[in-house]
Amino acid sequence: MSRIGKKGIEIPAQTEVKIDGGIVTVKGPLGELSRTFKKDIAISVNGNIVEFKPIKENLETKALWGTYASHVANMVEGVTKGYTNRLTVEGVGYKADVGPTEIVFKVGFSHPVKVSIPKNLKVTSDKGVVVVSGIDKELVTSFSSGLRAIKKPEPYKGKGVMFENEVIRRKEGKKTA
Repeated sequence: MSRIGKKGIEIPAQTEVKIDGGIVTVKGPLGELSRTFKKDIAISVNGNIVEFKPIKENLETKALWGTYASHVANMVEGVTKGYTNRLTVEGVGYKADVGPTEIVFKVGFSHPVKVSIPKNLKVTSDKGVVVVSGIDKELVTSFSSGLRAIKKPEPYKGKGVMFENEVIRRKEGKKTA
């Protein structure tokens, strides 16, 4: 039994949820998101609450019950508040320049690393901090993780691209005799 799926999701004001077959569309003040779900879980809107009920009781539907509830909750929160991830670029000479369609990292390689920005995201950079924001949680977090993977923080000096609240476990260097 899914505790998350049993609760249901409250729909805030200025947000509407439409269900058409297996497609759930959430429209809010920041935009619109839609996603296709399998028909193993019955998704319905009663008043201002989205409810989830498994159609048949098996292992797969028990797993999908809470997952679908989490996806819809993330969609509702995304169109009302949005999501942001902050990345810090640390190191001597390390920097990130944001253009209209791409972000260019200079992080100690012999060449600058260019990454194109998806059209649904807004990316800004200011003094070593890159802010990725958007309404789709999956897209924001996967793009941020991709940026971090360009130059992961190293444990000796802490240089690299890291999430703002990430703690890097530091190692002690070689000792001189």
